[in-house]
This record gives sequence, C-alpha cells and structure tokens, in this order.
Amino acid sequence: MIGDRDRDASRRPRQARPRDALGRPLPYGSAGVEPVSEEPLPPVETLVSARSLVEAGRPFAAHEVLEARWKAGPSQERNLWQGLAQICVGLTHAARGNSVGALRLFKRGAARLEEYASGEGPTYGLDLSAVVSCARDRMGIGR
Repeated sequence: MIGDRDRDASRRPRQARPRDALGRPLPYGSAGVEPVSEEPLPPVETLVSARSLVEAGRPFAAHEVLEARWKAGPSQERNLWQGLAQICVGLTHAARGNSVGALRLFKRGAARLEEYASGEGPTYGLDLSAVVSCARDRMGIGR
C-alpha cells in the first residue's frame, strides 16, 4: 500500500478494503461481499452482469461494472454507460436512505440516457425509457 490508497502490482489504485452489499467500506479483515472485476466486459455482458447485480440488491457493484465499460468504451457511448451507472448510484443512495442523493443521481442518469436515446447510438437491446421508468419505480419516485 502506498500512502492511504490500495494499489495493484502496476501501482494503479485498487480498492482492497471489503465492502457491504451497498458498497459501504468495512474494516479491513471483515467479511464483505465478493468484489466485481474492475476490467471492462463487452457491452452485452456488461448489461447482463449489471442487471443481475441490481436484482441481487447490489446496485453499487452494478455501477462499478458499468463504470468500467464507460471508461473503456467509445466516447460516443459515454452517455449510455455513464447514465446507467448514475442510475445505479441513485439506487444505491435510495437503499442507503439518502433520498436527496438518490434523486440527484437518478436525474443526472436519466438526462444522460434521454440525450443518448435521441441519437443514433446502439442501445444493446435496452429500452432506455423503460430503464428510467423501472429505476424511478424502484426508488419510489413519482413521475
């Protein structure tokens, strides 16, 4: 470990501290949930993994999977992946009881998805308006 950050063998920052299902750090040595890989997955695999993690009550981990894709993907798809990741962070805040943070991140993510949907970019089978509606329902946000 260098300074206060965990690092991998190539000295890149990596989170080695265990986390709970909602991404909150636990003391070193605690039993946390299995971390997700920080390596990007292909687009469809990213979506399958993120959805599975959300359904398992791990929206923070879904955000990490989506974030890896957005950082590795083409710039023209940034709003898709970042919007999905922000909605997952909104779900995380909602599950943690932070309704202000949940609404803020949900709005940012929904705006990115709406902007992306207005273009010609691939959606990899997603109905983006349905994704926004589903997230809104999960967070208990009225229309």
